[in-house]
Amino acid sequence: MNILMPNKYTEKALQESRRFGVKPVPPLRPLGWLARGWADMTRCPGPSLLHGLVLALLGALIFLLGRDRFWLLAGAFSGFLLVAPILATGLYAISRDIELNRQPGLHTVLNAWRPHDGRLVVFGVLLAFAGTGWVMTSASLITGFAGVPILKPLDFLRHVVLNEQSHLFEIWLALGALLAAPVFASTVIAVPLLLDRQIGVLGAVFTSWRVVMEYPAPVALWAVLVMSLTLLGMATLMLGFIVVLPWLGHASWHAYRDLVDTSGLTRND
Repeated sequence: MNILMPNKYTEKALQESRRFGVKPVPPLRPLGWLARGWADMTRCPGPSLLHGLVLALLGALIFLLGRDRFWLLAGAFSGFLLVAPILATGLYAISRDIELNRQPGLHTVLNAWRPHDGRLVVFGVLLAFAGTGWVMTSASLITGFAGVPILKPLDFLRHVVLNEQSHLFEIWLALGALLAAPVFASTVIAVPLLLDRQIGVLGAVFTSWRVVMEYPAPVALWAVLVMSLTLLGMATLMLGFIVVLPWLGHASWHAYRDLVDTSGLTRND
């Protein structure tokens, strides 16, 4: 009997996902998401930039605590980036209020973070497990093939990144991309959907995958833009995160609204 339970849950999630239509978008639409995300951020700058400041300080704290411990730093940063869609929940709520002609503010963010149900918590835990899996896989690869102990970030730079006698860094990047792709596909619209509508976590993930499979070109461009802006934020010693993270959060809301047809379905308020 227990063996059949996952199939029942999966079928229920598929039925939930089918309630949402997927809307066609042109390949360059992600640029429009960035433009509308920027407009939302400038319309409600206080809570948006405060969101970014808190996340930038969290990133800086991670770096300070792990700067001499490579695997601690790698694990913490991986987890931080993977759960970023959950951390942007308040930004989605601000963009939703703007869309509904409400007056968003700090109260909007606080209300979004108030625990109404456990779906976002469950999703955040799953993302944390994914981050842990990547760090363990990464550690096994580097430890097994680097040839020398990798204990500090400088060791990784010297013996992996700058090692011209080995292709370990290229393999490490390819493996990271291979593992990151399904995580991105599972989250690209899932968290805004969970915030906005009544749907289970697995149903939201299935909807996200439908979007990716039906319109891979704009989603691929969106992934490149997200990664590029994230790297830009990291390159500025996390200061860029103050603007980049809220900008991407608001833009992600517009990605969800452009890609998923939720007409006729009850909104979470």
